[in-house]
Amino acid sequence: MAERVLTQRELNRATLARQLLLKRVRLGVVPALERVAGLQSQLAATAYVGLWTRLEGFRPQALDRALLGGRAVRGLLMRGTVHTVSAGDFALFGEALAGDPPGWVTPELEAIAEQVAEPLRDFCSEPRTRSEVLAWLEDRGVSNDGGNGIWYAIRLRSRIAHSAESSRWRAPIHNPTFVALEHDEEDGEAARAELVRRYLAAFGPATRAEISGWSGLKVGRFAHLLDGLVRLRDDRGRELLDLPRAPRPAADTPAPVRLLPKFDNVLIDRQRVLPEAYRKLVVRKNADVLPTFTVDGYVAGVWRVEKRRVVTEPFEPLTRAARAELADEAALLERWLG
Repeated sequence: MAERVLTQRELNRATLARQLLLKRVRLGVVPALERVAGLQSQLAATAYVGLWTRLEGFRPQALDRALLGGRAVRGLLMRGTVHTVSAGDFALFGEALAGDPPGWVTPELEAIAEQVAEPLRDFCSEPRTRSEVLAWLEDRGVSNDGGNGIWYAIRLRSRIAHSAESSRWRAPIHNPTFVALEHDEEDGEAARAELVRRYLAAFGPATRAEISGWSGLKVGRFAHLLDGLVRLRDDRGRELLDLPRAPRPAADTPAPVRLLPKFDNVLIDRQRVLPEAYRKLVVRKNADVLPTFTVDGYVAGVWRVEKRRVVTEPFEPLTRAARAELADEAALLERWLG
């Protein structure tokens, strides 16, 4: 049987469907975080806005409760980037990624992180500030390298996350605290196989390179774990992998206007949502990704909050219908921000 070929527009709709961006759904915070494989959240507020744009009736207190109750966690995971995930996924994804740190973690830093891992977890059994952790390291002869390398390497290796209080939207952004999370050891191979499937459920269909780019895993670490997946092609001839019964909506499926927060998941090297012509307008220096809005499933501009108003800036003139829908969505966000 010939492999099915998916157009770029069909891939766009598949991604939007799996990221809960075709229709707001009524779903709890923790299941929603698991459905989308976590939300990238270098800033605590981005996870809240990311859930608002995906869930029907979402209130910030719901994520507060999940964080304070230990059911949701904000910490370093894929690509060494901060994500808000379920507590179960923090353990699962962390195990899958163990032994394959981001490229900026040198062998020397990884060796140091390995050496101090267990005593550091004991020290961080209660919330600690970065200054306290670095001072603890200095006392053991580990000096700060003048940058963030050792700080990120030890957090990845010792599974040290932001404390619940430091993960909330209204938490002070200065001097946050961090804590080591308890977790059961899991089989690394099984965890990597599950990570691949969870990625496809949230972003697929996808190439091996896209799986690697999102997770930070080298292809060789999961290439032998792809049994049972569907093989497809895109209209550029690339092989795509997918789950057998995952949604793949038609190309003409309506896609509503959506306001996306900074660093939203779908903008991470996803040409199927962010047109290449607009990439430099959205992804700035130091990989800063601006808040954007989509029209017909594609990024069409950026937005910001000024004096309690949501201000939108389209990259190109919009149709009258799109302008009206964007204004309605901006008004909803304004009311929600309160």
